[in-house]
Amino acid sequence: MSAPERWLVIGASGRLGRELCDALRGRGHTVAAPSRGRLDVTDGAAVARYLSDWAPDITVNCAAWTRVDDAERHEAEALRINAEAPRYLARACRATRSRLFHLSTDAVFSPAAGHPPRPFPEDHPPAPVNAYGRSKHAGERAVLEELPHRSTVVRTAWLYGRYGSSFVRTMLRHAAGQGTVRVAHDQYGQPTSATDVLCALLALADAPPARTTGVFHATCLGSTTWYGLAREVFRLAGADPDRVEPVTTASLGRPAPRPAWSVLGHDRWRELGVLPVRPWAEALAAFCRTEVSACCGH
Repeated sequence: MSAPERWLVIGASGRLGRELCDALRGRGHTVAAPSRGRLDVTDGAAVARYLSDWAPDITVNCAAWTRVDDAERHEAEALRINAEAPRYLARACRATRSRLFHLSTDAVFSPAAGHPPRPFPEDHPPAPVNAYGRSKHAGERAVLEELPHRSTVVRTAWLYGRYGSSFVRTMLRHAAGQGTVRVAHDQYGQPTSATDVLCALLALADAPPARTTGVFHATCLGSTTWYGLAREVFRLAGADPDRVEPVTTASLGRPAPRPAWSVLGHDRWRELGVLPVRPWAEALAAFCRTEVSACCGH
């Protein structure tokens, strides 16, 4: 366990931010977790003042515009939150010599036609297919440009956890009810537990900054489709997986295109000598045991 440090968590009310704050405080670290009302991360001057006053050792940016379909209609707003705000944070971290861990997404990738189905390495050229992905890619570039020697871009995907809404929690509610649910069978990715991502962040914090600059992928191992994930959630909840109906992504009629394959590789972790994530099915089973027990009062 590392010595106590001062951490700043941006986006601390979200799915990952709340679990991260819980873990950090449990380790004895001092944590600042300002609300959006207290710190507007799209205000560069306000960000600079806050970091100057707080002087964190490590800053984690979990804040993001994540409404993928809405970003198609409001790309400028998505860019303000997903690209301009990270640039302000990186500049403020440079001034205060804080390390910056910036959360990003698998949506920066899309395989070209005929691309073999293999995981994207960390250095694969991004090619986002929607406005959300473009805004997140712009944020990655901003962070790495402004703070090249003390920043880490941490890409994750298909995130679920104890807090907030998620596909997994939605499927658990469907499993507890009746009827069928329609789920896309033609998108491949990596369901990832927030617990595994926070373990990855803590592993990065324990390593020297010189070894953690650039991009790391923090996703659970293996891959499945949304349909495969939904069936596994139903099975773990004791419901009939055949209540999940496979459909194409196109049939769902969503405004934003989705990548058909966005599975991420983990070579940087192997270079670092650790791999702080589990197979997706193992992590999901542990999560569902807790959630189902809580719902049933056991």
